[in-house]
Amino acid sequence: CSQVVPHPRHEVFAFFSDIRNLERITPPRLHFKILTPLPCELAAGTLIDYRLKLCGIPFQWQTCIDQFEPDDFFADTQRRGPYRRWYHEHRFSDVPEGTLIEDHVRYQLWGGPLAWPLHGLFIKRSLGKIFAFRKQAIDTLLASPTPSSPAREDLA
Repeated sequence: CSQVVPHPRHEVFAFFSDIRNLERITPPRLHFKILTPLPCELAAGTLIDYRLKLCGIPFQWQTCIDQFEPDDFFADTQRRGPYRRWYHEHRFSDVPEGTLIEDHVRYQLWGGPLAWPLHGLFIKRSLGKIFAFRKQAIDTLLASPTPSSPAREDLA
């Protein structure tokens, strides 16, 4: 997924580096809750624990920030969660309109080839809806000249 927001890259990266914003850009139907004590400094090696529901089934999810390059890029890998493998890259680059945000996700389901019908019927569509909600939430939250953030509400 990709989108452009009308803010400088350092502001957009700061918004994404504040893990409290994950709850703000995740669909409410997932009942997403950060379990890691806050505030939490995002850096290479940071572990983040979450709780969420997929199809009403509760899951614990832990990700590790594997790579972290301030203002440019960070990547997280699932350590524990609903996928066999999950790798999510977040890239930020300057464009004339502001900042280009790119999300690249690679994942593997449990069950090998038997999981492909489930992927086609549900998982791919569900992830599409999650990222569509995320895009809309980011557009809304970052529509004003100064990104709103729980840590920076006085600027909103």
